[in-house]
Amino acid sequence: MTSPTETITMFGADWCRDCRRTKAQLDSLGVAYTYVDLEADPAAADVARDISGRTNIPVVVYPDATHHVEPSNDDVAAKLRELSLI
Repeated sequence: MTSPTETITMFGADWCRDCRRTKAQLDSLGVAYTYVDLEADPAAADVARDISGRTNIPVVVYPDATHHVEPSNDDVAAKLRELSLI
């Protein structure tokens, strides 16, 4: 598991439909996050896999060190509410 951070980190790629959807959701909600482009930084795919135990993307890591893999919009919104980010 990763150590807690102050921001959300999203690992994804532009060719991934779920990644584009999750980015759009975070953008529309005005939630700050760090985007790690796995095409631009292929080594980061190992980091995402270490966090999630899977090769699926997006991997969204929250400030409380929990994460989602391929989350639905409802999953993301529920977690953001839990963390009082929205």
